[in-house]
Amino acid sequence: MKILVASHTYIVELNCQKLRVLANLEPKTEVVVIVPQKWKPGGVQNKLIEPQLRLEGNFRLIPIPNFSHNNQALLTFKTEIINILREFKPHIIQVEQGAKSLGYAQLITLNKMLDLKAKNVFFTWWNLPYITKFPISWLEAYNLKNTDGLISGNQDGVDILREHGYRGVAKVLPQLGVDEKLFSPKSQPQLKKELGISADDFVIGFVGRFVQEKGILTLLKATAGLTSNSWKLLLLGRGQLQETIIYEARRRGIEERLILVESVPHDRVPDYINIMDTLVLPSETNYDVKTLTAVGWKEQFGHVLIEAMACKVPVIGSDSGEIPHVISEAGLIFPEGDETALRECIKKLMQRPQLQEELASRGYERVMSDYTNKALATNQLEFYKQLLACVKV
Repeated sequence: MKILVASHTYIVELNCQKLRVLANLEPKTEVVVIVPQKWKPGGVQNKLIEPQLRLEGNFRLIPIPNFSHNNQALLTFKTEIINILREFKPHIIQVEQGAKSLGYAQLITLNKMLDLKAKNVFFTWWNLPYITKFPISWLEAYNLKNTDGLISGNQDGVDILREHGYRGVAKVLPQLGVDEKLFSPKSQPQLKKELGISADDFVIGFVGRFVQEKGILTLLKATAGLTSNSWKLLLLGRGQLQETIIYEARRRGIEERLILVESVPHDRVPDYINIMDTLVLPSETNYDVKTLTAVGWKEQFGHVLIEAMACKVPVIGSDSGEIPHVISEAGLIFPEGDETALRECIKKLMQRPQLQEELASRGYERVMSDYTNKALATNQLEFYKQLLACVKV
């Protein structure tokens, strides 16, 4: 099976692992990944990235000259893409820029013009209701009409596209898996010592952006109400709320319990997760239901949850977006924004070591079964086979 994937996501080497695994699952599987030759992500990584050609047996990553260097919806490829399609002759074409992207329309059209007869697939993270107007409504209708299979990172994404008229087959799979070799249970006594964490301290952890929608202030309020003396709050990340966090911790009398660590390289994140007794993802939906505005947010997946579970760290998450589906029965869930309910979840783990161990084991088993790169690659390959066989899935 020949699979062509197009997306800006794979300009980052770390993000390619699932597709690299996919290319090596079966001898006759080949994966060609098309990425923009130049891309400027914005935000923290506000610098131009120019990925390099990679040729690794059945896996190839090919940078292609592109239009638009920083807008996912407008990303399209120059004429070099035509020669790649002609030579490779893919059975599957997957574009990971969403339902309203020009790049997906471009690949659908080239598939027709070159008579490749490949199955058109797209990936989306978008999980908020929205309203489209012409010409975007026409573009989306064209893309959905010509789609053979949809992969969404969350169930909400599938449900929303059903409302927009999509009637084809769909699969819920995250875009990226967890590296179980990097994220694994490891004792970190030296790091604990460096951070001033004693053997008796129960470490409540958070990894992510210090922004309102991640619910970090709710976490701060919840921990401030704990009556136990033996706990620390470890926050790994950075963002616009950092000064507010420090101020609130001081105001609530927990400044000495707060440990703030600036973002560290990805390969060091497991070290910090492994000193946590629980990882909390308290995300809060930010969305105007009345106006159906597309300017909003709710948790699309929560990748840090599966990283923590892979380290056998029990997780607590809010009920925002996909979080409850990711955690399932392998952790504790509370209503978003509810500091009292979150505090009770933390207290349960503090007071019941057996529950802590049980959830740690459940989470680890869930990740190994569903969320490693190999597990995702296997599920994705099976989905492709079903599309090619025209089997209803």
